[in-house]
Amino acid sequence: MKRFFSGLAAAALMAVIPAASSAHHSTAMFEWGKEVTLKKATVLRWEWTNPHTFIYVTAPGADGKEKKWAFEGMSPNHLTRAGWSKRTLKPGDVIDLTYYPLRDGRSGGFNVTVTQPNGKTLKQLSFD
Repeated sequence: MKRFFSGLAAAALMAVIPAASSAHHSTAMFEWGKEVTLKKATVLRWEWTNPHTFIYVTAPGADGKEKKWAFEGMSPNHLTRAGWSKRTLKPGDVIDLTYYPLRDGRSGGFNVTVTQPNGKTLKQLSFD
């Protein structure tokens, strides 16, 4: 009987491992490589969270009205190595950013760069 339960436990573990390793989502929701610029965006919130960071901003739309945007970014671990920190952005900061838009047309995408009020530009990705 002990062998049966040991085998059952091993089978259960093997069934869970593939599910855990495939939990990360695809980037297919973004127009990867189609970089768009958003100027004079005001930071609402900067979420320094795993597995991805998020920037929430408002910016003037084509009609002049404020529009809310949400941008996904790389992990805190990755961004720390690229010079970012949880204090990089603060609510009220006015930034320019570039992003890969969402394919479904919603206001947001994958953040590529942020230019801070002091003129410093930080990259999410480095292809150098």
